[in-house]
Amino acid sequence: MSDTALSPPETIPDASGSQTSFLTSTRARKIKEAALGYIFLLPAFIIIFVFGIFPLFFALYQSTLRGLNKIVGDYDGIGNYVRALGDLAYVLGFWIAIFCFYYTIQTLIKVRRQSVENGDHPWLLALPAGIMAIGFGLFLRFIFLFLRPLLLIAEDIRSALRSGVDATSSELFRQFFAEMIRSPEIQRPLWLSIIVFLLGVVLSVLVIRALPRHNRHTQYLASFFNVVIIFLGGIVLAWFVWQNIQLAYAEAFADGESLSIWEYMVTISAGILLLGLSWLVWRSASGRDTMFGTFLRLSAGIVLIIGAWVLIVEIPMAVIEGDEDWLFGLVNTVFYSAGSIPFQFLISLMLATFLFQNIRFKSGFRLIYFIPYITPAVGAAAVFRILFSGGVNAPINSILSAIGLPTLSWLNEPTGIFQLLVGESVDLPYILAGPSLSLVVIIMFGIWTFVGYNTVIFLAGLGAIPSELYESASIDGAGRWAQFRHVTLPLLSPTIYFLTLYAVIGTFKAFNHIYVLRTPAALGTADTASVVIFDAMKRDTRYGYAAALSILLLIIVLALSATYNRIASRRVFYG
Repeated sequence: MSDTALSPPETIPDASGSQTSFLTSTRARKIKEAALGYIFLLPAFIIIFVFGIFPLFFALYQSTLRGLNKIVGDYDGIGNYVRALGDLAYVLGFWIAIFCFYYTIQTLIKVRRQSVENGDHPWLLALPAGIMAIGFGLFLRFIFLFLRPLLLIAEDIRSALRSGVDATSSELFRQFFAEMIRSPEIQRPLWLSIIVFLLGVVLSVLVIRALPRHNRHTQYLASFFNVVIIFLGGIVLAWFVWQNIQLAYAEAFADGESLSIWEYMVTISAGILLLGLSWLVWRSASGRDTMFGTFLRLSAGIVLIIGAWVLIVEIPMAVIEGDEDWLFGLVNTVFYSAGSIPFQFLISLMLATFLFQNIRFKSGFRLIYFIPYITPAVGAAAVFRILFSGGVNAPINSILSAIGLPTLSWLNEPTGIFQLLVGESVDLPYILAGPSLSLVVIIMFGIWTFVGYNTVIFLAGLGAIPSELYESASIDGAGRWAQFRHVTLPLLSPTIYFLTLYAVIGTFKAFNHIYVLRTPAALGTADTASVVIFDAMKRDTRYGYAAALSILLLIIVLALSATYNRIASRRVFYG
C-alpha cells in the first residue's frame, strides 16, 4: 500500500453560486410549496369571489337604493329595511353592531388564552393584521364606489345608440368601461386599498421572521385580521344606523310628526338584556349546593323573564308599520319549517330503523324512498297541484267523497287548520290559527320529498354504530327500546345535528315547489319569505327592496344556524 496521502477530490464549482443553496434549503422549499398551493387555490378563490362574495356585496349595495323598476335607484340608507320591519330595523342594526363588538372581545380573549397556554407573544402581529384589514375594508369601499358607474354604463350605451353613434353595444361597453376604470375616482381608492393591503402583508412577513418560529403565527394573524374587520364593520354599522335615525327624526320634525325610535331602542334593548341575564341566573341555579340558593336563583330568573317579556312585548308595536306581506311571509316560513322538519325526522328514523334490519328487498326499498328526492321539484309539485286542487272532482276530493267525508278546498283554502278545527265561533289571531290548509299541503309535499333523503343519511349513521355495543347492551339486559334510547340515539346525534341544521336552512330557503303550489285563492297564506322576495323583485320590480329582504333572510338564517350550533353542538356525542 502506498504511503502517499490521498488528496480529496477537487470540488466542482457551482455555476449558480449561493442561489442554488438558497433554493434547495428547507425554507425555500416551504415557500415554493406554499406558493404552488396558493396558485392552485387561486381559481377557486376567483370563483368564490365572483359567484359568492361579490353577489353578497352587490345585494348590500342594492339594498341601500330605492326606486320602482330601477336597478340604479336613489340612495335611501336603511329605508328599505325600515319599510320591511318598521322601527325594529333600527334596533336590529344596533344589536348587530353590538354583536360585532362582542365577537371581537370574545376572539381576543380566546387569543390571549391560547397565547398563555403556549407561551407565545403574538400581539405584535395585531399591527400588520390591522393594516391588512384596513386595506381589505378600503377594497370593499372601492367595490361600492365601483358598482354605481358600472351599472350606469347600460344607460350610457342606450343614450349613445339613440343618438345615432356608429358602434355596436359591445364596442360602446368596452369604451365606457375603459373610461370608467381609468377615471381618478376609481383609480385612487383601488390603488390605495392595494397599497395598504400589500404593506400589511410585507409587515406581517417581517414580524413573523422576527418572532420565534412556530406554526401558530398564521392562526394568530387570521384571528387579528377577523377581529379588526368585524370591529370596523360594527363601527360602520353603528354610525350608519345613527345617521339614519337622526335623518328620520329631522324629516319627522319637518313634517310635524313624532317618532318613537329611541323609546323602542331602549325598551327592547333592555328586554333583551334582562332576558340574557335571566338565562345566566337560571343556568347558575344548577351549580348551587343548597335548595334555598337554587330556589332564590330560579325565582330571580323567573322575575327577570317576566320583566324581559314586558319590555320585549314592544316588538309588535315597533313592526306595526312594517310590510305585512313580509312579516306574514316570515310567519308562514316558521310554520313550514316547524310543520315539516319534525315529521320528516320521525318518519325517516322509523324507516331507517326498519330498513336496517335483515329484510328482503332492502336495496329496492331504499331506492323507492329516495326517488321523491331526485324527482324534479317543479314536476312533482305540478302533480300535487292537480291532486290537491280545490275542485269537487279533484283526485283527493274524489277519494274523500267515496268514503263519505266532506271535500276540502286544499290549496285554495286560506284558513288556518286550528281555526278550521274550532270553527267560526272562535276568532283566533293569525299566529294561533296555525298554517293554512294550503300551506299544510305544501308541508306534506316537503315531507314526501325529503323523507327518502333523510332515511338514507340515517341508514349511513346506523351503519357506523358498532354491533358490539348492541351485543353488550343485550347481555346487560337492555331491551330494544333501551338499546334505541341509550345506544342508537346518542351515537346518531352527529347525524341528527347535521340533518337538522341542513333542514332548517333548506326550509327557510325553499322556493321552487312553494311557488308552483301557491294559488291566488290562498290569499298569500302559503307565501313564505323567499316567495315574498321573488314577488318584490319580479312582480313589483322593486329591486332594492327585494335585495334588502334577501339580506334580512340571510341574517335570520345565520342567526338560527348560530343559535342551533351553540345549543346543539354541546349535546352531540361523537363516541
